[in-house]
Amino acid sequence: MTTKLTIAVYATAIISIATLATAFTPNTTIVNLPIKTITAHRHYKAQSFKVDNQGSKLTWQAKKATGDHNGEVKISNGQFTAENNILKSGTFDIDLNTITDADLTDQASNDKLVSTLKSETFFSTDKFPKANFAIVSATKTSGNQYDIKGKLTIKGITNDVSFPATLAINGKKLNATAKITVDRTKYDIKFRSKNFFENLGDKVIYDDFDLNVNLVANAQ
Repeated sequence: MTTKLTIAVYATAIISIATLATAFTPNTTIVNLPIKTITAHRHYKAQSFKVDNQGSKLTWQAKKATGDHNGEVKISNGQFTAENNILKSGTFDIDLNTITDADLTDQASNDKLVSTLKSETFFSTDKFPKANFAIVSATKTSGNQYDIKGKLTIKGITNDVSFPATLAINGKKLNATAKITVDRTKYDIKFRSKNFFENLGDKVIYDDFDLNVNLVANAQ
């Protein structure tokens, strides 16, 4: 009985293999179905913004051994570009003839300081009425935060500068804030610098000054 059962099992297995082989004989036609490739395209939205000279504000602060001075200077002729609300490039001019001082209440002292800042001792505004900043790269780090690298030109001299910035684009408006620290001696402004003059005592004016930028720009 066991022998007959075993033979029956083997017979069934052989028949199944034969049937499977027949299904894949050379006469079998294999149909290749066409495969459609779908390519995803990323659409970039280019945006252009013009700086609002009246809505923007640029303040400065310079320190000396006995204190500091601060004031304002006007921004002019600024332009920025973005793609999908991410900053890509930008530039703006600074009108140095508009420089003012905010801390000296005595008008004669205030006028004297402003006149000195415009003179050849500092910015030489008769020869170089404008400074310029141009973005070289803008790297978004998180949220509205960017690392900015650019070129700052003062008195016809251009140097690299880098700084963090906060920038947001909401609809048709761009807002940006940043603090730029500038070494004035790199622009041939060496008056009372302890790195170029000795025995200045409390007459020292520190090399670095700060530009606090608050930009507003509108979509074009």
